[in-house]
Amino acid sequence: MPLPLAITMGDPAGIGPEIIARLFCDAPLDMRGCLVAGDEAILRRAAGIVAAGSVSLPLARIASPADAWQVPPRCIPLLQALPTQALAPFGRISAEAGRAAADCVVWAAQAALRREVAALVTAPLHKEALAAAGVSYPGHTELLQAQAAAFYGQTADQMPVRMMLANDELRVVLVSVHLALRQAIEAVTVEGLLQTLHIADRALTPLLGRRPRIAVAGLNPHAGEGGLFGTEEQQLIQPALATGRAQGLDVHGPYAPDTVFMRARARPGRLAEFDVVIAMYHDQGLIPVKYLGIEQGVNVTLGLPLVRTSPDHGTAFDLAGTGRADSASLLAAVRMARRLVAREISEAAPLT
Repeated sequence: MPLPLAITMGDPAGIGPEIIARLFCDAPLDMRGCLVAGDEAILRRAAGIVAAGSVSLPLARIASPADAWQVPPRCIPLLQALPTQALAPFGRISAEAGRAAADCVVWAAQAALRREVAALVTAPLHKEALAAAGVSYPGHTELLQAQAAAFYGQTADQMPVRMMLANDELRVVLVSVHLALRQAIEAVTVEGLLQTLHIADRALTPLLGRRPRIAVAGLNPHAGEGGLFGTEEQQLIQPALATGRAQGLDVHGPYAPDTVFMRARARPGRLAEFDVVIAMYHDQGLIPVKYLGIEQGVNVTLGLPLVRTSPDHGTAFDLAGTGRADSASLLAAVRMARRLVAREISEAAPLT
């Protein structure tokens, strides 16, 4: 059997456990060979919410990742990845919930690094809950980077990673992730942008079967308008792009941030001009992707020695426990993880 996929339960006060249970109920074929890294009581509560008024949704506790393949459809394979938890109240930030979510991510990351699971799909966690638990990383991206770097005896700087948000219409890679806006502006450097270009190129080339056409957004309005609205484009972005072109990258820009995403959007009957847009900071890149539809967006961490995907929404505390949370983005993340794993396997296969 191929290695299973590990899905982390996310913050137990949010919708993560619930949307996971929803997929095992509604998309059993997609969930074959998946396991949940989480807590039994929390997942049983989620299964009860999803199955209320219909068929039951059982849970099978497994001892090792490989056991996931022995669990029948519409039954949740649960690997207890942390000490047994009290049930967290829905919609409430707590250190206990933040620690539980982080522990599941650490377990799954280590399992992926040991090649016990093929990929990692992470349900949403809450950054304030992480901070309350004393976790020194603001989100999944930084936490996974730290785990992978430590596993290989490296510093985080030696294992640079980037966030990519993608749906059927648009791909965006971010130069920086969870930084205050002032810090994000300072993070735009020639070295950092060039590193981002290479990470995006390495990640997308095998998916596309060719080098990606990369568009780069400017930092300032109208991409600086020749220096009238800022000089970062002239002093930082253009030199990085020139170096990237000299190194063989198919890179273009910098373009005005208010139009470049439209040029990279693929629609029925219209090919996109670019395969991916490099955005200078978090909200510049995520707003256009999410506007096109959170239900199909997927977060992919580029640069890790493992496959990690996630839905592109948060914990949705206001929906937790109601049974109304939409699992479409999580399903898209599971399917994306399978495609990325299949691509890795095909690349590693010997030629015959």
